Amino acid sequence: MQIISRSKTIAFFIVLSSLLVAVAVALNITWILHWRGAVQLAVGIILFALIIAGLILNTIFLVREIRRNEQQDSFVNAVTHELRTPIASIRLYLETLQSRDVTEEKRQDFYRIMHQDTDRLMSSVDQVLRAAETVQKRRKQHWTAVDMGTLVEECVAAARERHHLAADALSSNTAAMRAQQVTVMGDVDELRIAISNLFDNAVKYSPQGVRIGVELLSLPDEVQLRVMDQGIGIPPADLKRIFKRFYRAAWVRTRIKGTGLGLFIVRAIVKKHGGSVTADSPGEDKGTTITVSLPARQS
Repeated sequence: MQIISRSKTIAFFIVLSSLLVAVAVALNITWILHWRGAVQLAVGIILFALIIAGLILNTIFLVREIRRNEQQDSFVNAVTHELRTPIASIRLYLETLQSRDVTEEKRQDFYRIMHQDTDRLMSSVDQVLRAAETVQKRRKQHWTAVDMGTLVEECVAAARERHHLAADALSSNTAAMRAQQVTVMGDVDELRIAISNLFDNAVKYSPQGVRIGVELLSLPDEVQLRVMDQGIGIPPADLKRIFKRFYRAAWVRTRIKGTGLGLFIVRAIVKKHGGSVTADSPGEDKGTTITVSLPARQS
């Protein structure tokens, strides 16, 4: 209902601005017809241009604000769900343990589930905190040489363990690249966060089966990391928007829960390191390739 209401609001402001433009044109024509002097004509043209520019800027501002509010509302709803669900699960299992006698095997199973819910809860909180931290500038002199082959291989192993993936579900060429000593200058902790977010994002958006390929490429002046999945894909219109804070495509919200912060964090970290990140997808349900480019360390 809120989306429909905001769409109507956007339409209202667009129609209103159009009417104001029409009124401005009518007034300006009347001005020109009744005041034929050169000075009056020049003043009328200037005022007309100012009115039109003001109306356009006002409409753009209003539309952007409405869309931003919509994204923030979606973020709040998503975070609320991501926080409430594990909390409710943990509470349920605790109440069960307090009110019933359960076998040791069942008790250990409850502990395992509560531990997983706690990890999920901490992951949501950490992601929100990281989104705030990544927009802050950090001094470059604290950077060190980072072996990307080793770092990516560590992130691949961690992702396999975290998501219980087989080796063929998340494959990479990092073993060969590690031998070549592919390095960049940067903050190893931030780069680890960015790479982990890429893997987590690829897993999340592959609901029908995880098949992810990871390629690390050493080019003359840069290092490229490509993460290719066979998941739900991205429509062409959303390829650039997915890196914006809180942005989640409307057709995805009902299928997969999320906060809209994962790729925003990736882009913020990569940009801070002087690199770029792009997304490519043939379309919905046709997979996605995310490419991160970072300046290579100069010997």
